[in-house]
Amino acid sequence: MRKFDTKVQHLKYKVLKEVARLAWNDTLLENLMDIPQMIIPGKTPTMRCCVYKERAIVAERVKLAMGGNKDNPNVIEVIEIACDECPMGGYEVTNACRGCLAHRCEDACKFGAIYFDQNHVAHIDKTKCRECGACSRVCPYSAIISLRRPCENACKIKAIHMSEAKTAAIDNKKCIACGACVYQCPFGAIMDKSYILDAIDIIKKSDNNRKYKVYAVVAPSISSQFTYAKLGQVITGLKELGFYTVIEAALGADMVAYSESRELVEKGFLISSCCPAFVSYVEKNFPGLAPSISHNLSPMATIAKYLKEREKNCKVIFIGPCTAKKAEVQKESVRPYVDVVLTFEELQALFDSKDIDITTLPEDVLDNASYYGRIFARSGGLTDAIAEGLKEHGFTDFELKSSICDGIEQCKVALMKKSKNMSDANFIEGMACVGGCIGGAGCLTHGEKDKAEVDKYGREAFEKTISDAISVLI
Repeated sequence: MRKFDTKVQHLKYKVLKEVARLAWNDTLLENLMDIPQMIIPGKTPTMRCCVYKERAIVAERVKLAMGGNKDNPNVIEVIEIACDECPMGGYEVTNACRGCLAHRCEDACKFGAIYFDQNHVAHIDKTKCRECGACSRVCPYSAIISLRRPCENACKIKAIHMSEAKTAAIDNKKCIACGACVYQCPFGAIMDKSYILDAIDIIKKSDNNRKYKVYAVVAPSISSQFTYAKLGQVITGLKELGFYTVIEAALGADMVAYSESRELVEKGFLISSCCPAFVSYVEKNFPGLAPSISHNLSPMATIAKYLKEREKNCKVIFIGPCTAKKAEVQKESVRPYVDVVLTFEELQALFDSKDIDITTLPEDVLDNASYYGRIFARSGGLTDAIAEGLKEHGFTDFELKSSICDGIEQCKVALMKKSKNMSDANFIEGMACVGGCIGGAGCLTHGEKDKAEVDKYGREAFEKTISDAISVLI
Protein backbone atom coordinates (compact mmCIF):
# COMPACT_ATOMS: atom_id res chain seq x y z
CA MET A 1 0.00 0.00 0.00
CA ARG A 2 1.25 3.47 -0.83
CA LYS A 3 2.67 5.13 2.27
CA PHE A 4 3.01 8.70 1.07
CA ASP A 5 0.97 11.23 -0.89
CA THR A 6 3.69 12.70 -3.07
CA LYS A 7 7.16 12.11 -4.51
CA VAL A 8 8.39 14.98 -2.36
CA GLN A 9 7.40 13.08 0.77
CA HIS A 10 8.99 9.92 -0.60
CA LEU A 11 12.28 11.72 -1.27
CA LYS A 12 12.28 13.16 2.23
CA TYR A 13 11.62 9.67 3.60
CA LYS A 14 14.47 8.13 1.60
CA VAL A 15 16.93 10.66 2.99
CA LEU A 16 15.71 10.12 6.56
CA LYS A 17 15.86 6.35 6.16
CA GLU A 18 19.41 6.37 4.79
CA VAL A 19 20.67 8.75 7.47
CA ALA A 20 19.02 6.59 10.15
CA ARG A 21 20.34 3.33 8.68
CA LEU A 22 23.90 4.60 8.73
CA ALA A 23 23.45 6.01 12.24
CA TRP A 24 22.29 2.65 13.60
CA ASN A 25 25.47 1.11 12.12
CA ASP A 26 27.77 3.89 13.37
CA THR A 27 28.89 4.58 9.80
CA LEU A 28 27.14 7.90 9.14
CA LEU A 29 30.14 10.21 9.19
CA GLU A 30 32.29 8.06 6.95
CA ASN A 31 29.48 7.62 4.39
CA LEU A 32 27.92 11.07 4.66
CA MET A 33 29.18 12.35 1.31
CA ASP A 34 27.92 9.24 -0.48
CA ILE A 35 24.26 9.63 0.48
CA PRO A 36 23.25 11.94 -2.42
CA GLN A 37 24.58 9.48 -4.99
CA MET A 38 22.97 6.55 -3.16
CA ILE A 39 19.58 8.25 -3.49
CA ILE A 40 20.16 9.77 -6.95
CA PRO A 41 22.15 7.11 -8.82
CA GLY A 42 23.08 7.08 -12.50
CA LYS A 43 23.23 10.01 -14.90
CA THR A 44 19.58 10.52 -15.81
CA PRO A 45 17.73 13.22 -13.86
CA THR A 46 14.27 12.39 -12.56
CA MET A 47 13.01 15.77 -11.35
CA ARG A 48 15.45 18.58 -12.09
CA CYS A 49 17.65 19.79 -14.92
CA CYS A 50 20.48 17.42 -14.05
CA VAL A 51 21.47 14.79 -11.50
CA TYR A 52 24.08 17.14 -10.07
CA LYS A 53 21.49 19.63 -8.94
CA GLU A 54 19.30 16.82 -7.63
CA ARG A 55 22.23 15.54 -5.57
CA ALA A 56 23.06 19.03 -4.32
CA ILE A 57 19.49 19.36 -3.06
CA VAL A 58 19.65 15.92 -1.43
CA ALA A 59 22.83 17.05 0.33
CA GLU A 60 20.87 19.95 1.82
CA ARG A 61 18.14 17.53 2.85
CA VAL A 62 20.75 15.41 4.60
CA LYS A 63 21.79 18.46 6.63
CA LEU A 64 18.18 18.99 7.71
CA ALA A 65 17.85 15.29 8.52
CA MET A 66 20.81 15.78 10.84
CA GLY A 67 19.28 18.74 12.66
CA GLY A 68 19.68 21.60 10.20
CA ASN A 69 21.17 25.03 10.84
CA LYS A 70 21.91 25.27 14.56
CA ASP A 71 22.01 29.07 14.32
CA ASN A 72 18.40 29.20 13.11
CA PRO A 73 15.98 28.65 16.03
CA ASN A 74 13.09 27.89 13.69
CA VAL A 75 12.36 24.19 13.13
CA ILE A 76 11.19 25.02 9.59
CA GLU A 77 13.89 25.88 7.04
CA VAL A 78 14.04 26.79 3.34
CA ILE A 79 16.31 24.83 1.01
CA GLU A 80 17.23 27.79 -1.18
CA ILE A 81 18.78 25.75 -3.99
CA ALA A 82 15.50 23.85 -4.36
CA CYS A 83 13.39 27.02 -4.39
CA ASP A 84 13.85 28.23 -7.95
CA GLU A 85 11.04 26.84 -10.08
CA CYS A 86 8.06 28.91 -8.97
CA PRO A 87 7.01 32.00 -10.88
CA MET A 88 7.44 35.18 -8.88
CA GLY A 89 3.69 35.35 -8.48
CA GLY A 90 1.70 38.35 -7.47
CA TYR A 91 -1.03 39.90 -9.61
CA GLU A 92 -0.91 39.30 -13.36
CA VAL A 93 -3.05 40.49 -16.26
CA THR A 94 -4.25 37.50 -18.31
CA ASN A 95 -5.24 37.44 -21.98
CA ALA A 96 -8.83 37.84 -20.85
CA CYS A 97 -8.16 41.59 -20.76
CA ARG A 98 -10.33 43.19 -23.49
CA GLY A 99 -8.66 46.59 -23.50
CA CYS A 100 -11.87 48.21 -22.33
CA LEU A 101 -12.50 51.93 -22.22
CA ALA A 102 -13.47 52.12 -18.56
CA HIS A 103 -9.97 51.43 -17.22
CA ARG A 104 -11.40 50.69 -13.77
CA CYS A 105 -8.18 48.87 -12.87
CA GLU A 106 -6.17 52.04 -13.45
CA ASP A 107 -8.54 54.14 -11.39
CA ALA A 108 -8.50 51.63 -8.52
CA CYS A 109 -4.70 51.46 -8.31
CA LYS A 110 -3.39 54.04 -5.84
CA PHE A 111 0.23 53.32 -6.70
CA GLY A 112 0.23 54.01 -10.44
CA ALA A 113 1.20 50.42 -11.24
CA ILE A 114 -1.26 49.93 -14.12
CA TYR A 115 -0.27 51.00 -17.63
CA PHE A 116 -1.56 50.18 -21.15
CA ASP A 117 0.08 49.20 -24.42
CA GLN A 118 -0.90 50.46 -27.87
CA ASN A 119 -3.72 47.92 -28.00
CA HIS A 120 -5.12 49.30 -24.72
CA VAL A 121 -4.33 46.04 -22.93
CA ALA A 122 -3.48 46.52 -19.25
CA HIS A 123 -0.09 45.62 -17.74
CA ILE A 124 1.25 45.79 -14.18
CA ASP A 125 4.52 47.51 -13.27
CA LYS A 126 5.93 45.11 -10.66
CA THR A 127 8.22 47.79 -9.25
CA LYS A 128 5.18 49.84 -8.22
CA CYS A 129 2.63 47.12 -7.45
CA ARG A 130 1.88 46.59 -3.74
CA GLU A 131 -0.34 43.54 -4.39
CA CYS A 132 -3.35 45.10 -2.70
CA GLY A 133 -5.71 43.42 -5.17
CA ALA A 134 -7.77 46.54 -5.85
CA CYS A 135 -7.37 46.19 -9.62
CA SER A 136 -8.44 42.54 -9.54
CA ARG A 137 -11.59 43.29 -7.61
CA VAL A 138 -12.87 45.91 -10.06
CA CYS A 139 -12.00 44.23 -13.38
CA PRO A 140 -15.31 43.41 -15.14
CA TYR A 141 -13.70 40.48 -17.01
CA SER A 142 -11.86 39.00 -13.99
CA ALA A 143 -8.76 39.35 -16.16
CA ILE A 144 -6.41 40.18 -13.28
CA ILE A 145 -5.57 37.23 -11.06
CA SER A 146 -3.28 36.50 -8.15
CA LEU A 147 -0.55 33.94 -8.85
CA ARG A 148 0.91 33.53 -5.39
CA ARG A 149 3.40 30.79 -4.68
CA PRO A 150 2.03 27.60 -3.04
CA CYS A 151 3.99 28.26 0.16
CA GLU A 152 2.53 31.76 0.42
CA ASN A 153 -0.97 30.40 -0.14
CA ALA A 154 -0.40 27.71 2.49
CA CYS A 155 0.85 30.17 5.11
CA LYS A 156 -2.31 31.80 6.42
CA ILE A 157 -0.39 34.01 8.85
CA LYS A 158 1.77 35.59 6.13
CA ALA A 159 5.10 34.46 7.59
CA ILE A 160 6.54 33.69 4.13
CA HIS A 161 7.79 36.27 1.68
CA MET A 162 10.16 36.36 -1.29
CA SER A 163 13.77 37.23 -0.55
CA GLU A 164 16.00 39.39 -2.71
CA ALA A 165 17.31 36.16 -4.24
CA LYS A 166 13.73 35.39 -5.33
CA THR A 167 13.51 32.39 -2.99
CA ALA A 168 11.07 31.84 -0.16
CA ALA A 169 12.05 33.34 3.19
CA ILE A 170 10.44 32.71 6.56
CA ASP A 171 9.84 35.50 9.06
CA ASN A 172 10.63 33.78 12.36
CA LYS A 173 8.82 36.50 14.27
CA LYS A 174 5.57 35.47 12.59
CA CYS A 175 6.09 31.75 11.96
CA ILE A 176 4.23 29.36 14.27
CA ALA A 177 5.94 26.21 12.90
CA CYS A 178 2.64 24.64 11.83
CA GLY A 179 4.35 23.14 8.77
CA ALA A 180 1.61 23.96 6.26
CA CYS A 181 4.24 25.30 3.86
CA VAL A 182 6.31 22.12 4.24
CA TYR A 183 3.64 19.90 2.75
CA GLN A 184 2.30 22.38 0.20
CA CYS A 185 5.63 23.22 -1.48
CA PRO A 186 5.56 21.10 -4.68
CA PHE A 187 9.35 21.10 -4.94
CA GLY A 188 10.03 20.21 -1.32
CA ALA A 189 12.01 23.40 -0.86
CA ILE A 190 10.73 23.87 2.69
CA MET A 191 11.35 21.19 5.28
CA ASP A 192 11.14 20.64 9.01
CA LYS A 193 14.38 19.84 10.80
CA SER A 194 14.70 16.26 11.96
CA TYR A 195 16.00 15.09 15.31
CA ILE A 196 16.00 11.46 14.28
CA LEU A 197 19.71 11.14 15.13
CA ASP A 198 19.02 12.28 18.70
CA ALA A 199 16.33 9.60 19.02
CA ILE A 200 18.67 6.90 17.72
CA ASP A 201 21.42 8.05 20.06
CA ILE A 202 19.09 7.87 23.07
CA ILE A 203 17.89 4.38 22.17
CA LYS A 204 21.40 3.04 21.52
CA LYS A 205 22.89 4.48 24.70
CA SER A 206 20.09 2.99 26.82
CA ASP A 207 21.74 -0.44 26.33
CA ASN A 208 18.41 -2.15 25.66
CA ASN A 209 16.75 -0.06 28.41
CA ARG A 210 19.17 -1.32 31.07
CA LYS A 211 20.86 2.04 31.73
CA TYR A 212 17.60 3.95 31.52
CA LYS A 213 14.15 3.34 30.10
CA VAL A 214 13.09 4.96 26.83
CA TYR A 215 9.39 5.71 26.59
CA ALA A 216 7.58 6.31 23.31
CA VAL A 217 4.67 8.71 23.80
CA VAL A 218 2.41 8.49 20.76
CA ALA A 219 -0.18 11.03 19.72
CA PRO A 220 -3.80 9.82 19.48
CA SER A 221 -3.79 10.70 15.78
CA ILE A 222 -1.72 7.55 15.28
CA SER A 223 -5.09 5.87 14.78
CA SER A 224 -5.28 7.58 11.37
CA GLN A 225 -1.76 6.56 10.34
CA PHE A 226 -0.05 3.36 9.18
CA THR A 227 -3.29 2.26 7.55
CA TYR A 228 -1.48 -0.57 5.76
CA ALA A 229 -0.99 -2.33 9.13
CA LYS A 230 -2.84 -2.77 12.41
CA LEU A 231 -2.27 -0.37 15.29
CA GLY A 232 -1.15 -3.21 17.54
CA GLN A 233 1.56 -4.07 15.02
CA VAL A 234 2.82 -0.48 15.10
CA ILE A 235 3.11 -0.75 18.90
CA THR A 236 5.10 -3.96 18.57
CA GLY A 237 7.28 -2.25 15.96
CA LEU A 238 8.11 0.55 18.38
CA LYS A 239 9.33 -1.99 20.92
CA GLU A 240 11.36 -3.68 18.18
CA LEU A 241 13.06 -0.32 17.61
CA GLY A 242 14.21 -0.38 21.22
CA PHE A 243 11.57 1.48 23.21
CA TYR A 244 10.85 0.13 26.69
CA THR A 245 7.12 0.65 26.29
CA VAL A 246 4.55 2.84 24.53
CA ILE A 247 2.36 5.38 26.32
CA GLU A 248 -0.59 7.26 24.86
CA ALA A 249 -0.34 11.03 24.81
CA ALA A 250 -4.12 10.70 25.06
CA LEU A 251 -3.61 9.84 28.73
CA GLY A 252 -1.97 13.25 29.08
CA ALA A 253 -5.02 14.63 27.26
CA ASP A 254 -7.25 13.09 29.92
CA MET A 255 -5.15 14.77 32.60
CA VAL A 256 -5.35 18.09 30.77
CA ALA A 257 -9.11 17.87 30.22
CA TYR A 258 -9.71 17.09 33.90
CA SER A 259 -7.54 19.97 35.08
CA GLU A 260 -8.48 22.44 32.35
CA SER A 261 -12.21 22.05 32.95
CA ARG A 262 -11.67 23.05 36.57
CA GLU A 263 -9.46 25.97 35.51
CA LEU A 264 -12.19 27.14 33.14
CA VAL A 265 -14.71 27.36 35.96
CA GLU A 266 -12.24 29.19 38.20
CA LYS A 267 -11.31 31.80 35.57
CA GLY A 268 -14.54 32.08 33.60
CA PHE A 269 -12.72 32.29 30.26
CA LEU A 270 -9.97 30.10 28.88
CA ILE A 271 -7.98 29.54 25.69
CA SER A 272 -6.77 25.99 25.08
CA SER A 273 -3.07 25.19 25.44
CA CYS A 274 -2.93 21.88 23.58
CA CYS A 275 -1.86 22.98 20.08
CA PRO A 276 1.60 24.62 20.21
CA ALA A 277 1.15 26.37 16.86
CA PHE A 278 -2.11 27.91 18.07
CA VAL A 279 -0.55 28.98 21.37
CA SER A 280 2.33 30.60 19.47
CA TYR A 281 -0.17 32.38 17.22
CA VAL A 282 -2.03 33.82 20.22
CA GLU A 283 1.18 34.98 21.88
CA LYS A 284 2.49 36.66 18.72
CA ASN A 285 -0.71 38.19 17.38
CA PHE A 286 -3.06 38.62 20.35
CA PRO A 287 -0.79 39.31 23.33
CA GLY A 288 -3.70 40.84 25.22
CA LEU A 289 -5.39 37.42 25.26
CA ALA A 290 -2.23 35.47 26.10
CA PRO A 291 -2.87 35.58 29.90
CA SER A 292 -6.06 33.61 29.24
CA ILE A 293 -4.18 30.66 27.75
CA SER A 294 -4.58 27.65 30.02
CA HIS A 295 -1.71 27.16 32.44
CA ASN A 296 -1.83 23.44 31.75
CA LEU A 297 0.98 21.98 29.71
CA SER A 298 0.02 20.24 26.48
CA PRO A 299 -0.98 16.55 26.67
CA MET A 300 2.47 15.59 25.36
CA ALA A 301 4.30 17.56 28.04
CA THR A 302 1.83 16.60 30.78
CA ILE A 303 2.28 12.85 30.42
CA ALA A 304 6.03 13.27 29.87
CA LYS A 305 6.26 15.28 33.11
CA TYR A 306 4.41 12.51 34.92
CA LEU A 307 6.87 9.91 33.60
CA LYS A 308 9.97 11.96 34.41
CA GLU A 309 8.82 12.72 37.95
CA ARG A 310 8.30 9.03 38.68
CA GLU A 311 11.41 7.75 36.96
CA LYS A 312 14.17 10.32 37.14
CA ASN A 313 16.54 8.84 34.59
CA CYS A 314 14.04 7.86 31.90
CA LYS A 315 13.93 9.36 28.41
CA VAL A 316 10.78 10.41 26.58
CA ILE A 317 10.41 10.54 22.82
CA PHE A 318 7.16 11.94 21.46
CA ILE A 319 5.86 10.69 18.11
CA GLY A 320 3.05 12.52 16.36
CA PRO A 321 1.84 14.46 13.32
CA CYS A 322 3.05 17.88 14.42
CA THR A 323 6.07 19.94 13.35
CA ALA A 324 5.20 22.62 15.93
CA LYS A 325 5.88 20.08 18.69
CA LYS A 326 9.54 20.31 17.68
CA ALA A 327 9.36 24.00 18.55
CA GLU A 328 7.38 23.36 21.73
CA VAL A 329 10.16 21.23 23.26
CA GLN A 330 12.51 24.21 23.01
CA LYS A 331 10.40 26.06 25.59
CA GLU A 332 11.84 26.12 29.12
CA SER A 333 8.56 24.82 30.53
CA VAL A 334 8.68 21.71 28.31
CA ARG A 335 12.38 21.00 27.70
CA PRO A 336 12.94 19.09 30.98
CA TYR A 337 10.24 16.55 30.14
CA VAL A 338 10.46 15.70 26.44
CA ASP A 339 13.82 14.70 25.02
CA VAL A 340 12.99 14.38 21.31
CA VAL A 341 10.02 14.90 18.98
CA LEU A 342 9.55 12.76 15.87
CA THR A 343 6.83 12.84 13.24
CA PHE A 344 4.99 9.86 11.80
CA GLU A 345 7.04 10.36 8.63
CA GLU A 346 10.20 9.93 10.66
CA LEU A 347 8.83 6.88 12.47
CA GLN A 348 8.22 5.19 9.12
CA ALA A 349 11.83 5.94 8.16
CA LEU A 350 13.02 4.46 11.46
CA PHE A 351 11.07 1.23 10.90
CA ASP A 352 12.49 0.80 7.42
CA SER A 353 16.03 1.80 8.44
CA LYS A 354 16.08 -1.34 10.58
CA ASP A 355 14.13 -3.43 8.03
CA ILE A 356 11.19 -3.82 10.40
CA ASP A 357 8.11 -4.87 8.41
CA ILE A 358 5.37 -4.08 10.89
CA THR A 359 2.79 -6.01 8.83
CA THR A 360 4.53 -9.26 9.86
CA LEU A 361 4.56 -8.49 13.58
CA PRO A 362 2.11 -9.72 16.24
CA GLU A 363 -0.26 -7.18 17.76
CA ASP A 364 0.50 -5.53 21.08
CA VAL A 365 -1.94 -3.54 23.19
CA LEU A 366 -2.22 0.24 23.50
CA ASP A 367 -4.79 1.02 26.14
CA ASN A 368 -3.91 3.79 28.57
CA ALA A 369 -6.45 6.52 27.86
CA SER A 370 -10.18 7.15 27.76
CA TYR A 371 -12.44 7.89 24.82
CA TYR A 372 -12.21 11.61 25.61
CA GLY A 373 -8.41 11.68 25.64
CA ARG A 374 -8.23 9.93 22.29
CA ILE A 375 -10.62 12.26 20.48
CA PHE A 376 -8.27 15.19 21.10
CA ALA A 377 -6.90 14.14 17.70
CA ARG A 378 -9.77 15.75 15.82
CA SER A 379 -11.26 19.22 15.83
CA GLY A 380 -13.96 19.51 18.47
CA GLY A 381 -12.59 16.64 20.53
CA LEU A 382 -11.07 18.92 23.15
CA THR A 383 -14.38 20.69 23.66
CA ASP A 384 -16.16 17.35 24.10
CA ALA A 385 -13.54 16.37 26.67
CA ILE A 386 -13.90 19.66 28.54
CA ALA A 387 -17.68 19.16 28.65
CA GLU A 388 -17.12 15.69 30.10
CA GLY A 389 -14.62 17.10 32.61
CA LEU A 390 -17.16 19.66 33.81
CA LYS A 391 -19.68 16.87 34.23
CA GLU A 392 -17.30 14.63 36.16
CA HIS A 393 -16.29 17.51 38.45
CA GLY A 394 -19.96 18.16 39.17
CA PHE A 395 -19.96 21.65 37.65
CA THR A 396 -23.45 21.17 36.28
CA ASP A 397 -24.39 24.84 36.66
CA PHE A 398 -21.53 26.05 34.45
CA GLU A 399 -22.61 26.73 30.86
CA LEU A 400 -19.87 25.87 28.38
CA LYS A 401 -19.84 28.25 25.44
CA SER A 402 -17.10 26.93 23.23
CA SER A 403 -15.70 28.42 20.06
CA ILE A 404 -14.28 25.49 18.08
CA CYS A 405 -11.65 26.72 15.62
CA ASP A 406 -10.78 24.28 12.85
CA GLY A 407 -7.64 25.70 11.24
CA ILE A 408 -5.68 28.89 11.87
CA GLU A 409 -8.03 31.08 9.83
CA GLN A 410 -10.95 30.19 12.09
CA CYS A 411 -8.66 30.76 15.07
CA LYS A 412 -7.94 34.28 13.83
CA VAL A 413 -11.64 35.10 13.51
CA ALA A 414 -12.51 33.77 16.98
CA LEU A 415 -9.62 35.59 18.64
CA MET A 416 -10.38 38.81 16.80
CA LYS A 417 -14.01 38.71 17.95
CA LYS A 418 -13.02 37.96 21.54
CA SER A 419 -10.41 40.73 21.59
CA LYS A 420 -13.09 43.20 20.51
CA ASN A 421 -15.72 41.88 22.96
CA MET A 422 -17.84 40.62 20.08
CA SER A 423 -18.01 37.02 21.33
CA ASP A 424 -19.60 35.46 24.39
CA ALA A 425 -17.50 32.29 24.12
CA ASN A 426 -15.93 31.30 27.43
CA PHE A 427 -13.66 28.64 25.92
CA ILE A 428 -11.70 28.85 22.67
CA GLU A 429 -10.47 25.55 21.27
CA GLY A 430 -7.78 26.32 18.73
CA MET A 431 -6.34 23.87 16.23
CA ALA A 432 -3.86 25.32 13.72
CA CYS A 433 -4.28 22.44 11.27
CA VAL A 434 -7.58 21.91 9.47
CA GLY A 435 -9.24 18.83 10.89
CA GLY A 436 -7.13 18.99 14.03
CA CYS A 437 -4.07 16.86 14.72
CA ILE A 438 -5.11 14.32 12.09
CA GLY A 439 -4.34 17.03 9.54
CA GLY A 440 -0.82 17.70 10.85
CA ALA A 441 2.09 18.35 8.50
CA GLY A 442 4.03 15.34 9.79
CA CYS A 443 1.38 12.80 8.83
CA LEU A 444 2.13 10.00 6.38
CA THR A 445 -0.84 10.99 4.27
CA HIS A 446 -2.60 14.33 4.06
CA GLY A 447 -5.89 13.47 2.43
CA GLU A 448 -9.18 14.19 4.14
CA LYS A 449 -9.41 12.06 7.24
CA ASP A 450 -12.64 10.53 8.51
CA LYS A 451 -13.20 11.99 11.96
CA ALA A 452 -15.58 9.15 12.65
CA GLU A 453 -12.57 6.82 12.59
CA VAL A 454 -11.03 8.81 15.44
CA ASP A 455 -14.22 8.44 17.45
CA LYS A 456 -14.25 4.73 16.65
CA TYR A 457 -10.72 4.42 18.00
CA GLY A 458 -11.83 6.36 21.08
CA ARG A 459 -14.72 4.00 21.72
CA GLU A 460 -12.28 1.07 21.75
CA ALA A 461 -10.70 2.48 24.93
CA PHE A 462 -11.21 0.29 27.98
CA GLU A 463 -11.63 3.33 30.24
CA LYS A 464 -14.85 5.13 29.42
CA THR A 465 -14.49 8.21 31.63
CA ILE A 466 -11.70 10.68 32.22
CA SER A 467 -11.72 9.92 35.95
CA ASP A 468 -11.28 6.19 35.29
CA ALA A 469 -8.35 6.84 32.96
CA ILE A 470 -6.40 9.11 35.31
CA SER A 471 -7.19 6.98 38.38
CA VAL A 472 -4.41 4.59 37.31
CA LEU A 473 -1.93 7.44 37.79
CA ILE A 474 -2.82 8.13 41.40
